[in-house]
Amino acid sequence: MNKENNLKQNATSTEKLVMYAILTAIVVVLQWLGSFIHFGVFSINLALAPIIIGAAIGGPITGAWLGLVCAAVILYKDSGPFLAVNVAGTVITVLLKGVLSGLLAGVTYKLIESKNRLAAVVASGIVCPVVNTGIFLLGCKVFFMEQLKGWGFTSIWKYMVLGIGMNFVIELLINLVLSSVIVRLIEIKINKKY
Repeated sequence: MNKENNLKQNATSTEKLVMYAILTAIVVVLQWLGSFIHFGVFSINLALAPIIIGAAIGGPITGAWLGLVCAAVILYKDSGPFLAVNVAGTVITVLLKGVLSGLLAGVTYKLIESKNRLAAVVASGIVCPVVNTGIFLLGCKVFFMEQLKGWGFTSIWKYMVLGIGMNFVIELLINLVLSSVIVRLIEIKINKKY
């Protein structure tokens, strides 16, 4: 009996590892592809939905990992203008926004899940881009305000509305539109029997 339990645990661990690896690959591909879609100066973050799925299924740590992966792609592919101004500020801002958006999406999901799974996904779908954009704006205020003024943005609020506002709205809408799909994927995972 003990051997059978060990086999089931190993199968479950292997399945989780494979699922997290697939979500990691999806985050990389979506963020890479999203770097070609621009609304204004910045590209769209298409990887937030799989980050939310991973955070809901695997918990806040999985969300943080997927956010970190997304941030690494952003650093490599989409941070040139900011890296030219302040390397340390760019790395801190991008990594922090990625990790915290995934982590807090996972925490939000776990806090609400027992009451209503759809509400938990919607709340996580709101938290993820809000934290992502909020940390980015905070990083801009701390590390890049002088450069933003040089680009014609006299305040962080003007930058938010005119510089990245459309990106934020599109990312938020994508998450909200995909909420029912995300819930269905989570239910499939939860209802799967071993």
